[in-house]
Amino acid sequence: MARSTRHSCIALTLGLVVTYLIACSGANEEAELKIEVLHKPDECEEKSAKGSLLTMHYKGTFEDGKQFDSSLDRNQPFTFQIGVGQVVKGWDQGLLDMCVGEKRKLIVPPHLGYGDQGAGEVIPAGATLVFETELLKVEKAPPVVNVFKEIDGNDDQQLSREEVSEYLKKQMESMKTEGNTEENEEVRKALEDHDKLVEEIFQHEDSDKNGFITHEEFSGPKHDEL
Repeated sequence: MARSTRHSCIALTLGLVVTYLIACSGANEEAELKIEVLHKPDECEEKSAKGSLLTMHYKGTFEDGKQFDSSLDRNQPFTFQIGVGQVVKGWDQGLLDMCVGEKRKLIVPPHLGYGDQGAGEVIPAGATLVFETELLKVEKAPPVVNVFKEIDGNDDQQLSREEVSEYLKKQMESMKTEGNTEENEEVRKALEDHDKLVEEIFQHEDSDKNGFITHEEFSGPKHDEL
């Protein structure tokens, strides 16, 4: 869910960097995440837990029922690591302790979704989101990468626009697959939005607006032990 929803196939790779784009912003903080179990299998040998690698199908709609994204329409399940900021906080909280084969409906308030900023042209500011989800598989996830360290090329404990820009370009280029025209088109669109993405990153992360993102300000993975 990772970045705009349109680039969800790229979001898993970039999600470690752009957590800020899907983090809560403080709007409607009294609203609670609502979780409805639609189906639960009779047997449950394995459940999701913080740090698990989950593979899911999902459909996302607004409160009026209008759909904005669906892995089912793409026939491409979404895989992510739960509890490390790769998805909206509503997912990190609402998909825990879930059985393989279980289906849940999540009603995610703005502060646990895309907040006051929204997400590109797809998710408007302050939107409450409704997700119908199905857990297909639970796996052990690899260690989380210290993304801050990877971006900080000169090791000065702060990220410049140039460093963030270069890192994002490398991540996007690595997503290209020979012969996969559809996926490569998604990468091309993401690269077109590259400058805008960098500015959105700094809008969210550069708290003191001095043109750099410090280790303290950075909301993504930044510890080797994670």
